[in-house]
Amino acid sequence: MEGVPLDFRPNLWVVLKDFIQRAINGELHLPPWWLRDIGGAEDFEAVGQEFLTLFVQLAQLKPDEQVLEIGCGSGRMALPLTTFLRPPGSYTGTDIVAPFIAWCQKHISRRRPQFAFLHADLYNQRYNPQGRWLASEYTFPFPDERFDFVFLTSVFTHLLPKDTEHYLHEIRRLLRPNGRCLATFFLLNETQARLAAEGKNEIAFRYGSDPIRIRSETVPESAVAYDEAYLLDLLSQCGLTLQAPIYYGSWSGRADGLSYQDILLFRRADNDADGADGVNETNV
Repeated sequence: MEGVPLDFRPNLWVVLKDFIQRAINGELHLPPWWLRDIGGAEDFEAVGQEFLTLFVQLAQLKPDEQVLEIGCGSGRMALPLTTFLRPPGSYTGTDIVAPFIAWCQKHISRRRPQFAFLHADLYNQRYNPQGRWLASEYTFPFPDERFDFVFLTSVFTHLLPKDTEHYLHEIRRLLRPNGRCLATFFLLNETQARLAAEGKNEIAFRYGSDPIRIRSETVPESAVAYDEAYLLDLLSQCGLTLQAPIYYGSWSGRADGLSYQDILLFRRADNDADGADGVNETNV
């Protein structure tokens, strides 16, 4: 397991038990336990199916579209998409953790040639401390207007403002004129602050200053929350516009959270001229 972050290294008994259980249940198509995303190995399949449903319902994803996932991990979202996308539809996934990409290339791309995976060797204090490039300077190696749908789950929740701004500019470049992007965040707003005062936030963002708060001073990228008004203004500055109301998550203690993190669906701002129904009002 050389090169695997320490958070992903269980003891030998855990590895063996997981292998036996997956073999009995016929789940050998899943990545091994230590390569499943930090969000929870036991929820790996359930979260993937949840977001496939959200992609279709919220973003109107179609089977023949060109899809990019930034931060694909070990295939949590890619695996359910293999049963949905069909040629000429395709999927490209990128991640900063090399073992994730190696597993996906070996076990998904070999069976689904229209599914490609690329290692982006970017520095991250927690996940890739030996990374060669900075996220704020990285150009994704794809031509302009390459994708119909771009999504990022639990990526902006680990990026600082300079990196987030650059990623948003890159997403704007990569989206086709009618393209959409779905991304998750931890958002700071009046309702979240009230729930925090009541002790209902599941993550305590105690450090940092406007426009972000962070969970850990020693590892800032561990979890990052953004001021909602700042983020909406940043979208506009990057040539993007909110396509629907914000779908708030349950992490803040909301009883009506759609998912765990807050979900934003946005698109290129130049689509406004086409009469698309952009919504910039939120319910905080």
